[in-house]
Amino acid sequence: MTIQNLKSQNLILFEVISGSRSFGLNTPTSDTDIKGVYYLPKDKFFGLDYIPQIANETNDEVYYEIGRFVELLLKNNPNILEILASPEDCILYKHPLMENLRIEDFLSKLCKDSFAGYAVTQIKKARGLNKKIVNPLPKEKKSLLNFCYVLPAGAGTSRDLSVLVRAGSNSVQNWLIANSCHASQIGFSKMPHIKDMFAMFYDENKALGYKGIIQKENSNEVSVSSIPKNEKSIGYLSCNQDGYSKYCKEYTEYWNWIEKRNQERYNTNQQHGKNYDSKNMMHTIRLLQTAEQILSTGKLNIRVSNREELLDIKAGNREYDDLLEMADNLIASIENHYKISTLPEKPNEEKAIQALIKIREELYQ
Repeated sequence: MTIQNLKSQNLILFEVISGSRSFGLNTPTSDTDIKGVYYLPKDKFFGLDYIPQIANETNDEVYYEIGRFVELLLKNNPNILEILASPEDCILYKHPLMENLRIEDFLSKLCKDSFAGYAVTQIKKARGLNKKIVNPLPKEKKSLLNFCYVLPAGAGTSRDLSVLVRAGSNSVQNWLIANSCHASQIGFSKMPHIKDMFAMFYDENKALGYKGIIQKENSNEVSVSSIPKNEKSIGYLSCNQDGYSKYCKEYTEYWNWIEKRNQERYNTNQQHGKNYDSKNMMHTIRLLQTAEQILSTGKLNIRVSNREELLDIKAGNREYDDLLEMADNLIASIENHYKISTLPEKPNEEKAIQALIKIREELYQ
């Protein structure tokens, strides 16, 4: 089914303008997001073709089946509670049966985790984005060789490698150049009881069949060769495989982000030069302030009273560390209000189910 099917068959129960316009944070360039609630035709609901959610291609219009809507209300899902709490001037249509679902019947202490918990994940996401912006990764990917370092045979395997590694003079690439050696003529054997440390041998005449340092450019482990007895080690190789694994993960995440990022938002973030996603941080602060409001007053009013402050954050006029401090203070306030809140621990599930049954009985009678 499509949204057009819902409308042509008069299956819409609730339809609202959501997002920045409902929050009072819209600007001339803001999109118009539509959210709603529907019920399924009788044959689909009672048959095997239950459809819990329908959206358009851009996901700026999303509709929830009435049962799924109530299910998410019981979990105090922020987006769903905000739909039900939409201001009157944002409600495009409301079926009389929707009067059976009242926002006050669903607000509970679960909001601490659903609102504030989600905001905390966004803060972590913002920290990660900050790292991506400040520390861009070159497109050319490093190989495991970039994480391998050589100690001369006389250095001893118990020596602390950190100084040699930090200095960079003992990187395997530098060692190969300095010693006029070819990577394919090197053989390795694992050192017993020492993680990621290998004894290193060199086949001057290419007669011993050594496998070299790595088999392929994208290899994630050092090649181990069969070393003849009495061969003399020319040194030791330390391979930071954990560091290489971490780099590969960060490389993949970074270039996936480059590919999928919202270029307009990225350009805005570049213009204000604060190295964070300012729109993301604005909504993070708004979510925390909403959680504080619910737990301190027992009510939910999604139309913000601090529009200018939030738009100032969106414009990138606040320092990143100041916003994190602001978020930390809000989280502390939420915890304090949670302790003394008179809200129930969770919504009354039985009451909600009875309301849902009543709605469905009237729709399918």
